[in-house]
Amino acid sequence: MPDTQMPVILLGGASGSGKSYLAGSHGRPHVELDNFYREIHEDTSSTPLPRTQYAEIDWDHPGTWNCAAAVDALMELLQEGTTQVPNYSITTSSYDGFSRVDLDGGPVIAEGIFAELTLAPLRVHGVEVRALYIDVSPVATALRRFVRDVRERRKPIGFLIKRGISLFHAEKSLRERYLAAGFEPMPKRRIREYLESMAAAAGR
Repeated sequence: MPDTQMPVILLGGASGSGKSYLAGSHGRPHVELDNFYREIHEDTSSTPLPRTQYAEIDWDHPGTWNCAAAVDALMELLQEGTTQVPNYSITTSSYDGFSRVDLDGGPVIAEGIFAELTLAPLRVHGVEVRALYIDVSPVATALRRFVRDVRERRKPIGFLIKRGISLFHAEKSLRERYLAAGFEPMPKRRIREYLESMAAAAGR
């Protein structure tokens, strides 16, 4: 049954910090906010997407992500009991369909690299939110991110190396951004234990 008062757990952190793994292992429903990236066809001469210093599209800039669509989907899930989430292909920077997400005992776990942007709008809508930032070593995160991105062939190797270096140097400011938005920093182990306890309380 739809439940507008069902709590939402937001997981934020650097790319490669383990957000998807934690939510996928312990969350049902699990909303992957990164699926709300903008598509490559939206990058036009009149509406260009943000660029890196190398003149490539900066997929780590919030301007490449559709916050309004993500919040709308979360609210629809809470109010209607179901929603459609795009299937976003990082390789092609486009959608290749949609997946249905249903309420299934909750709480809803939503995660993504721009998760902090959804916190204020959700609270304006009266949603109870627990916002957690995954505190992990930047070195470990960088290595895990690079191995994952190469394995999944997300982008050309040269792009991944430049992006990895940039993200490594930006991680301190990323953490500060999340904490300023109202996220609580927590080690991955404690977050895992918390999610396990929530799943047990929901009878999963």
